[in-house]
Amino acid sequence: MRKMLATVSRVLSGASQKPASRVLVASRNFANDATFEIKKCDLHRLEEGPPVTTVLTREDGLKYYRMMQTVRRMELKADQLYKQKIIRGFCHLCDGQEACCVGLEAGINPTDHLITAYRAHGFTFTRGLSVREILAELTGRKGGCAKGKGGSMHMYAKNFYGGNGIMEAQGQIFEAYNMAALWKLPCIFICENNRYGMGTSVERAAASTDYYKRGDFIPGLRVDGMDILCVREATRFAAACCRSGKGPILMELQTYRYHGHSMSDPGVSYRTREEIQEVRSKSDPIMLLKDRMVNSNLASVEELKEIDVEVKKEIEDAAQFATADPEPPLEELGYRIYSSDPPFEVRGANQWIKFKSVS
Repeated sequence: MRKMLATVSRVLSGASQKPASRVLVASRNFANDATFEIKKCDLHRLEEGPPVTTVLTREDGLKYYRMMQTVRRMELKADQLYKQKIIRGFCHLCDGQEACCVGLEAGINPTDHLITAYRAHGFTFTRGLSVREILAELTGRKGGCAKGKGGSMHMYAKNFYGGNGIMEAQGQIFEAYNMAALWKLPCIFICENNRYGMGTSVERAAASTDYYKRGDFIPGLRVDGMDILCVREATRFAAACCRSGKGPILMELQTYRYHGHSMSDPGVSYRTREEIQEVRSKSDPIMLLKDRMVNSNLASVEELKEIDVEVKKEIEDAAQFATADPEPPLEELGYRIYSSDPPFEVRGANQWIKFKSVS
């Protein structure tokens, strides 16, 4: 058991200095770990699935909580900067879906490769980039992870090829399913089902909403995507299947986005505010983890509040950098098209404008 000791004292100083009038000493013994029941996954072409109980250590719980809070506050800051017209263009936020990116990262290895679609800020953070690099990319500054030239939809990190703007790619998806199954590729296909395709609910768009069965001949799982422990265990299970040579597997994460499809979408014309509030009050991923940790003596409310304060400061500092850092100069527009080629010229908007490309 770990013992945390906090001592708070008040000492009056000055000309009329007096002894400390009150000293408060509080101690707390926290559990090192706790076991939790998690929701059983729906299965397709699988005889058994992920476990229905899991162990959460205090260390991991605090790490997951901090990461999810960081993603949440980062996205809310991006919302603010967008409304101030500091961030421009496309911007898709993932607040509400934090258990997906943090839970997936907890279930794979840093050496595994990850590619995602355009709602990519959370994955960019969990893959190892800093909030500063992400927000600076959103504001188009030199300190961004793509040097300010990629924006919301084109962010990259080591073993992360994320932020792709492809939409309605049904043909490519099924072709990828087929080739992965033929070649038994160690690939996990993930559907983050946040219940809406832009402004259309899944019930209106699909005759069958069992997306985890869409791989047909590929095994599938339907997972509670609002519970980080469910996502973590399902990802571990899927990764183990792939690593054992069984070929690809499909995971549907049932989740929810609080914002609209993008910043141009208010998000309340096709769903009610009451629906959003109900999800926030009953299924919020950060709230679920917090309640588990506090009720199981893995952490205290005060300790988690301290993390909240630290995260808020980190986000504010990153936002200051993202607004003060200079934009890349125009002459660097063609830089880094290729990673290791000799310099060459790139034609601009017309044939008389040319830019130099340097790797």
